[in-house]
Amino acid sequence: MWCLLRKRRDYRFIYLIHFIFVLLKCSFPVNAILDPIDFLALQSIRKSLDDLPGSNYFASWDFTSDPCNFAGVYCDGDKVIALNLGDPRAGSPGLTGRIDPAIGKLSALAEFTIVPGRIIGSLPQTLSQLKNLRFLAVSRNFISGDIPATLGELRGLQTLDLSFNQFSGSIPWSIGTLPALSNVILCHNKLSGSAPPFVSQTLTRLDLKHNDLSGSISPLGLPPSLQYLSLSWNRLTGPVDQLLSRLDRLNYLDLSMNQFTGCIPGNLFTFPIANLQLQRNQLSGPVEPIDQVRIPTVDLSFNRFSGRISPLFSTVQNLYLNNNRFIGEVPGSFVDQLLAASIQILYLQHNYLTGIEINPTASIPLSSSLCLQYNCMVPPVQTPCPLKAGKQKTRPTEQCIEWKG
Repeated sequence: MWCLLRKRRDYRFIYLIHFIFVLLKCSFPVNAILDPIDFLALQSIRKSLDDLPGSNYFASWDFTSDPCNFAGVYCDGDKVIALNLGDPRAGSPGLTGRIDPAIGKLSALAEFTIVPGRIIGSLPQTLSQLKNLRFLAVSRNFISGDIPATLGELRGLQTLDLSFNQFSGSIPWSIGTLPALSNVILCHNKLSGSAPPFVSQTLTRLDLKHNDLSGSISPLGLPPSLQYLSLSWNRLTGPVDQLLSRLDRLNYLDLSMNQFTGCIPGNLFTFPIANLQLQRNQLSGPVEPIDQVRIPTVDLSFNRFSGRISPLFSTVQNLYLNNNRFIGEVPGSFVDQLLAASIQILYLQHNYLTGIEINPTASIPLSSSLCLQYNCMVPPVQTPCPLKAGKQKTRPTEQCIEWKG
């Protein structure tokens, strides 16, 4: 047609057609520029969700206007590339309803989030169709069922946050094979079974706490790139010394409330950790840092550690060694740091310690807490202890003789 018009050199007609096209583009509803598949997908998603009372998130979702101007919708050309459902401001009531499977039709989607609310139902299997997805976060709702194993098809996924929901079943091993993962946050669910090994060499945060995971973790199951690791409040078992010795970039470690066994590596205390939580496991053996410990908070309580307390712990601000099997005298460096208020918490109760060189008239700073009760000595100073430490000041003599023997 255009060739025929050029041959006839009817330029005026061409200009007229062009003018009419521009006029129609300006006057026709602007949503016509959005890909029709994306347009219909947004309609389906809207129909399956509603604002909770007090939320006005969907007020801007008027499908007679441009969907790329809707709250939480971001476009690149005629495709939706990010969908953030719900008002992100703190205290927003959030949304209710279900995630429609039509989400899988947004083929260019790179980011999908939902603010805390009351979304129920399962996570659609169609999410696996979003090959460009990099960021998936639908935390603090009531989503249930299994985590789709097909999420393992999202090879570019970097962040997976499904925390504070009601997911059950096991963590799909396919998720552990994702090569680009940097953040995996699955805490506060009802997940069971063993944790898969993670191959991503860019993984920096792994948070699986408050689930019902069991089994052991392979020494090579976590990459050395990890900086944040929380596995607390599960039923995980097995030794962790070889696993931990490789994770020298950790700045936060919480393995508490599990059934881990064996010893812990001495180099662990040289890692740039701000908070070390290993309490309430079945860890055992001596604890021997290789250098002065600079970690502000160290909690090794309620384990089976034994041997003497290393003086290298005297620089820790909050030290919990209670409910173990430590023996011998408390190092004098602890007393110096305690009286100088450098140590704020020193819990040594429920061990087999035989003495501490401290003047009974010494004034312990009000900002510091010391508990010595239920050891193989009469505490030379009377200090307030936690109520759960009990009322007995000294361990029965027969227990001390038996432990020394």
